[in-house]
Amino acid sequence: MKERLEAIEKVIAQGPYSDTWESLSAYRVPEWYRDAKFGIFIHWGVYSVPAYDNEWYPRNMYMPGSKAYEHHIATYGPHKAFGYKDFIPLFRAEKFDPDAWAALFERAGAKYVVPVAEHHDGFQMYKSDISHFNAFEMGPHRDVLGELKASCEARGLTVGASSHRIEHWFFMGHGRDFDSDIHEPLVRGDLYWPAMPEGDFDNLFSVPAPTDEFMEDWLVRTCELVDNYRPRILYFDWWIEHSAAKPWIRKLAAYYYNRAAEWGVGVVIHYKHDAFLFGCAVPDVERGQFADVKPYVWQTDTAVALNSWCHTEGNEYRKASDLVRDLVDIVSKNGCLLLNIGPRADGTIPEEDAAILNEIGDWMRVNGEALYGARPWRRYGEGPTQIAEARFTDGIKKAFTSQDFRFTAANGAMYAIALARSDDGRYCIHALGDQDPGKPTNFHGIITGVTALETGEAVPFERDAEGLRLTYRTDTDMPVAFRIDMD
Repeated sequence: MKERLEAIEKVIAQGPYSDTWESLSAYRVPEWYRDAKFGIFIHWGVYSVPAYDNEWYPRNMYMPGSKAYEHHIATYGPHKAFGYKDFIPLFRAEKFDPDAWAALFERAGAKYVVPVAEHHDGFQMYKSDISHFNAFEMGPHRDVLGELKASCEARGLTVGASSHRIEHWFFMGHGRDFDSDIHEPLVRGDLYWPAMPEGDFDNLFSVPAPTDEFMEDWLVRTCELVDNYRPRILYFDWWIEHSAAKPWIRKLAAYYYNRAAEWGVGVVIHYKHDAFLFGCAVPDVERGQFADVKPYVWQTDTAVALNSWCHTEGNEYRKASDLVRDLVDIVSKNGCLLLNIGPRADGTIPEEDAAILNEIGDWMRVNGEALYGARPWRRYGEGPTQIAEARFTDGIKKAFTSQDFRFTAANGAMYAIALARSDDGRYCIHALGDQDPGKPTNFHGIITGVTALETGEAVPFERDAEGLRLTYRTDTDMPVAFRIDMD
């Protein structure tokens, strides 16, 4: 451990970034990420074996009175005889085909892929020297992250990695509350270590706080991931905003950015809440989005299922058309969308997940020019439907109408995307009306043509003080995108 920490400090000392917010504030979001817009998130691990409740099964199964606890006893027996670690041999991934996964992600129109490298359960989905509890040595006996990275990059997809390790501080702690397989002695490297008591998640100073020993382990694990897999994205889940983590996330960011400088590539760190000082990384809104355009790049992470990030029997799926509407809204506001799927324990992607991705891909192949590489227009959009600006709001159904438009700028044109089709084929874009040029907020340019991306057809249009009036009929359930050419 000492040698690893010394090596980390050496990289920090010799690179352009130091572990201070002042130094890290020089970071700039790379253009490749600003252009990508759409990525795939993957929650897949040992928790996919029980496929019950959600990906927090490893914690909840040790909480007496919870449905996961009762399910576990009824299905697998007492925790002392069959604990979470006993799922590992059942996690065989015998049908895992990384080439098939990558082909599906490419067809979906995704530009980047972020597999969960280590979730709260502490099981690493990659080859590691830090702990024997990893997919290369146990379970599948395959370097899942390495294989998927190779397949995705062969198709031009950019690959990142997600670390949820810090939550492992408390994640297995409830197993100490009764006679289970979680008990002392627990030492670093064990699957269950440290299994500490759970505090108030929203308290930045909650105790017991992660110790230096735990945070050192967190740092060397994450730096090992950086060095061995060179992820272009590092996604961190919540709780790294805890006060005990602050010095360590600064070290990690400096290390990662310095390594990226060595490699000559641009990289991205995703964070939630205010874990990082603003401007030092890319903020992420979990299962939510912003109500207005932002001057900075941001991301939403959400899932094809509302009830779980991992595969469970009976997932509550969202419609592909609703996900595309969210994607359009997010991109118009300078954001990117990271959309999660949950493969089965055997490595197959559920038919429902695949169908949703294929529907999104069908739309993106025709309309993607309005999103890829796009930048915000002078306003993000217009229309009566309001967006709830908060995390965990993706379950709120948005009743978008044909009056709800989102705007982007790309390819020397402006794009207006109706989030719902008009039943009578008539649309009016108020932001493009022939209005008083004395008001700086008004558009007063020359419109030379309008094209429906769905068909490539020229769309008849008229312009008056109320707006740009279009006539176009379609029976699609997806957003309707128009290219507006100007002079």
